[in-house]
This record gives sequence, C-alpha cells and structure tokens, in this order.
Amino acid sequence: MSGFILAIDQGTTSSRAIIFDQSMKVVGTGQKEFRQHFPASGWVEHDPEDIWQSVVTTCKQALRVAHLSASDIAAIGITNQRETVVIWDKVTGKPIHNAIVWQDRRTSALCQKLRKQGLERKFSQKTGLLLDPYFSGTKIAWLLDRVKGARKRAASGELIAGTIDSFLIWRLTGGKVHATDATNASRTLVYNIVRNEWDAELLDILRIPATLLPEVKDCAADFGFTEKSLFGAEIPILGVAGDQQAATIGQACFLPGMMKSTYGTGCFALLNTGADLVRSKNRLLSTIAYRLDGKTTYALEGSIFVAGAAVQWLRDGIKVIGKAEHSGELAAEADESQAVYLVPAFVGLGAPHWDAEARGAIYGLTRNSGPAEFARAALESVAFQTRDLLDAMKKDWKVASAKTVLRVDGGMVASDWTMQRLADILDAPVDRPAILETTALGAAWLAGSRAGVWPKAQDFAKSWSLERRFKPAMDEVTRKRKLAGWHEAVRRTLM
Repeated sequence: MSGFILAIDQGTTSSRAIIFDQSMKVVGTGQKEFRQHFPASGWVEHDPEDIWQSVVTTCKQALRVAHLSASDIAAIGITNQRETVVIWDKVTGKPIHNAIVWQDRRTSALCQKLRKQGLERKFSQKTGLLLDPYFSGTKIAWLLDRVKGARKRAASGELIAGTIDSFLIWRLTGGKVHATDATNASRTLVYNIVRNEWDAELLDILRIPATLLPEVKDCAADFGFTEKSLFGAEIPILGVAGDQQAATIGQACFLPGMMKSTYGTGCFALLNTGADLVRSKNRLLSTIAYRLDGKTTYALEGSIFVAGAAVQWLRDGIKVIGKAEHSGELAAEADESQAVYLVPAFVGLGAPHWDAEARGAIYGLTRNSGPAEFARAALESVAFQTRDLLDAMKKDWKVASAKTVLRVDGGMVASDWTMQRLADILDAPVDRPAILETTALGAAWLAGSRAGVWPKAQDFAKSWSLERRFKPAMDEVTRKRKLAGWHEAVRRTLM
C-alpha cells in the first residue's frame, strides 16, 4: 500500500488539501477561498455547496501537484472549522439553509433565555461548554425554528444535521455514512463529554431530534470510503478531528500539561489535561482533546474570536496595510510612547469574558496615532488575550502553574515581531515548529496511524522539531504597564 496521506483542512475562509508522503513531508497542496455571507449584523454564513466544491477542487489540485492518482493515497484525514453547522436532506443531500458559522451571534437571545432559566450549569456540567452562540446546538435549534417546514421534516426523519466534517463525510461517501468524531461532537452543546454520548435531556431542552445527529466515532476510525467517481478510486477516510484538536495532535501535545495555541481567524489555546476533566472556575471550556482506542483525553480551552481577523480588518476594513504579512513590519515602527489598545470584540468577546454583546473599541488615540500604532495595537491584542487565557488556565489547573512553553501554529506565527511580542507579554517561551501545517498534519497523522503507514503517538511526537524559540525580552515594568492598560481597556469595553 502507498504511504501517501491526503489531509482535507476545511477552514473558515478557505479549504485546503495537503498530501504528505511516508516521511510526513508535504508533496502536494491545493487551496481555494470561498465567499463569506453576512446577512445581518453579527450573522455569518457559508454556502455548503461552495464548501463542498472547494474541497473537491483542492483535493484534485493537490493530486495533480503531487503527480499522484487516488490509488496512491492510503487514507484521508479531515479537519474542519468546528462549530459551524449544516442541516441537509437525507435523500438529496441538499442543504435546507446556508451553514451557520461558528462566529455567528444570532442565537444570543436564546442563550440568554436559557441562562435566565438557570440552565447554564446543567449544560456546562454535561458538555464542558457555556451557553454562548458560538456552539452548534442553538444554531441547529434556530434552523429548525426559522426554516419553513424544517421541524416537521426533521420529526419525520427526512433531515440530518452535523458539523462540516459530517457534511463532508456524507458527501464524500455518497450518502453512505453519517458520522462525526468525538472532538467535533464535543463542540455542539448537546454531547455529554463525561458519558461520551448525545445527551437526551439537552436535546429535549433545545427540541433537537436525536435522529438528526451523526454517529460519534473515535478520532482515528473507519469513516467509510470516498465514491470512486470523485477522484478515480475509492479512498478510506480514517481520521477526523476539529481544527483546534487536530492542531493539538499535530503539535504532538500528547502529555498532560502540554499546550498549543493556533493563530488563524481566531485564536484557540488548548491545554492537555489528560484523563482529568478539569472544571474551570474562570470561564474556560472543558473539552475533548482527542479520543483514541476508546480512551478520552481532555483539555482546557480558551477561545479568542478575533486574532488574524484583526489583521484582515487592518487590510480590508481600514486599509492601513496592503498585505497581511506586512503587519509585523509596520507594528515595529510604532511609537512606543503611545499606549494605543484595540479590544477586537467585532463579534463579542470569548474566553474568559464570554460577552456576546460586546463590540470592538480603540483606546488611547492621539493626534499622532497612525497606521503603525493601529498595527501594533491589533497584534498586541492577540498577545494580551492569550495572556488572559494562560492566567486563567493556571488558576484552574495546578499542573499548568509550572513555567509553560507554548507551541504555536497558524498564519500569524510567521511574523517574528508578533511571536516575540507574544513571548514578551506571556513572560514565557514560544516555540514555533519546523512544520507550520500542524492542523493538517494532525488530521493526516490520525489517518496515517490508523492505516498503519505512519508511527504511533510516541514515535510521532519524537518527529516534532523546533524552528525557533522566542524568549521573553521585555522588562517586567513595561510588561505590567502594558497589561494594566489592556485590562483597563477591556473593563471599559465591557461596561
């Protein structure tokens, strides 16, 4: 059997396909952006057909670039934007509505209603999550309530629902398999992460029929075969994980106490807590890091909704930079005497604040403030938010109280200035790996290890290599002053 592994990385703004060889080296890639839909303030949608076409196109593109055929691929691994959800017709495969994206805030009122009913503790105890529009459950409820005839069709068994991985698996297998993995299930607000099953009580509260939902499997499991007509041969799908969990795996964070943070559209930090399901007292999330061979490994997670999106705002919104990669260079030119802070609550604030109604604000502007100060404020906001997450994690779990080394990945980590400032604000080392495609690598490892062509976890962890370590260089007085200014800016934003 060939040792090539195809990873499908279905993200928020684009889909990518990456082919790895037997040595875990990238030999072929494909990428395609798709349109973002903003039908109302705080609403974000994707056309599932755009997602599907982008996945098929990029897979074929990667095969061409690698000069391979489908028969050369041993297995497919899928990783995906997690909480984004679709409902589709079980027979035709046609979605009943656009996908509602993880960033979408339309269910804020429903979440608030459930909180007022005193239900947040019940949801949190069972799922590890908070009542926030971020998660999939209230999105499914909204679709069932608002799409004409949806509840009746769901009750009669005509519809099925799932996160993007489920939709892709269903399409790739020609409708033969309706499945997801434990990590994606754990983000839905209706999956009991203690008992590892869909929770009947929570489904009843949100009026979601259990028949809508996919079978939940381990992250490395048999998810069916692709239809021969798609790529020219059947390919087994053997690995699935939500993007942040896939990155955790790709960063080889297999031991309790190891931590990674991914800087893409948002920022998501996961701390491996092993078999311990740590209950946060600081409004972090308890979640499933991965489930292998029926054994669940848990994590504490902090979710920041705006990271790279702040750089996109600099480029596309206020047009102070021409290219995203120039943000670090511009930030380096900023006047250090100006204390300009950006609180990027464009779609609310995530952990540890969880304020869906908060909106972005800029503080400390003077007549001399310009593009460089805006760029520095945007990049520093990511470092400040990460520090807030790390401080909360240390309070929640004593194992994390030791000096933490943060493994990073995602588009923003290519900027040396940003990573150095991150290390300075955290007062902790930041490790940038040699392979930056850690999300796709994690999905590929799940599939490759299941197929028997890649090493098991312990040997895979040995293959992780460091490209550069960024060590703190900022003096404590400056760090404390900057953090105090940030916390005051957040306090004013939340007023």
